[in-house]
Amino acid sequence: MEHDSHTTLEFNGSFYQPSAFLMMGIPGLEALHHWISIPFCALYLIALLGNCMILFIIKKTQSLHEPMYYFLSMLAVTDLGLVLCTLPTTLGIFWFNMRRIGFDACLTQMYFIHILSFIESSVLLAMAFDRFIAISRPLRHSSILTKTTVIKIGVAIILRGMVSLLPIPFLLKRLTYCRKTELSHSFCFHPDIMNLACADIKVNVFYGMIILLSTVGMDFIFIVVSYILIIKTVIGLATKEECLKALNTCVSHICAVLVFFIPMIGLSMIHRFGKNVPPLVNTLVAYTYLIIPPALNPIIYSIKSSHIREALLRALWRKSESDW
Repeated sequence: MEHDSHTTLEFNGSFYQPSAFLMMGIPGLEALHHWISIPFCALYLIALLGNCMILFIIKKTQSLHEPMYYFLSMLAVTDLGLVLCTLPTTLGIFWFNMRRIGFDACLTQMYFIHILSFIESSVLLAMAFDRFIAISRPLRHSSILTKTTVIKIGVAIILRGMVSLLPIPFLLKRLTYCRKTELSHSFCFHPDIMNLACADIKVNVFYGMIILLSTVGMDFIFIVVSYILIIKTVIGLATKEECLKALNTCVSHICAVLVFFIPMIGLSMIHRFGKNVPPLVNTLVAYTYLIIPPALNPIIYSIKSSHIREALLRALWRKSESDW
C-alpha cells in the first residue's frame, strides 16, 4: 500500500485490470478523519487487548479448559484476525490518507476478511450446539464434546471457509474493470470490487449468493433451531430457578450472535439491493460489522461469564500482590 492519488491501468488488448484500487474513508467527513480516528483507535485497542486477555485467561485457568471456553478461544482468535485485517488500511487512511492498495493485496485482504467472517459464523454455530448439549444432555456433555471432537470441529470450520471462498479471488481476476477504481470502504469487500467490473458479473453474483446462503445463512438457521430446542428443553425443567439458570448461560452467546449477524445481514442487503442508500450509511454499517463485534465480544463474555470474571480478578490480584 502506498500514498498515491492515481491508479494506473494495465492494458492487454481489450482487457483492463487496475494495478490498484483507491479505498474510501468516511464520505463527506474527510476533513475530520484525524478526529474520527480516535474512537476507531479506542475500538481497535479494546478489541486487541480484550481478546488477548480472553485467550490468556483461558490458557492459564485449568478450570476453563472445557468445550465452551475452547470455542470462546476460537472466537477470540477470529476476532483478532478481523481486527488485524482491517486496522492497517483503516488507520492508514485516517492518519496518512493512504488510499491506494495494490490489486493483488486487495484480493488477499478481501479473501481473509471473508474467511474470518465465515469462521466466526461457524464458531457461533458450534457454541450454540455446545449450549444445547450442555442444557439438554448435561451428564453426557463432556463425553460428547471431547477435546479431540472440539479440535476436529475447529479444523472443519477453517477448511470450510478456506475451500468455499477459494474461487472468489480467481473469479475477480478474470474480470475486465472500468476506469473507476474507487472502493466504498477502507477495506476490500467482494461485492464492492465486483461492482467496479465492466464485464458480466452474473457468475460472481450467483456464486457469492450460493456460498453466503449455504454457509452463513445455514449457520444462522441452525443457531435459531438450536435455541428453539434449548427453549423447549428449558420449559420442561422443574423449577423457575432452573429455567433462569439454564437460560442465563446462553445470554452472552445470544448477544454475540446478534452483534455479528445483524450488521452482516444489513451490509449484504445494502450491497445487493440498496443502490439508493446514502454512502455514509453503507460505510457506517460496514464498520459496525467488522469492528464492533471484535470489540464487544470480550466485554460481553467478561461481564456475563462469572468464570471469566473470577479468573480475571484472580489474575489482577496476583499481579497486584507481586507488585507489592
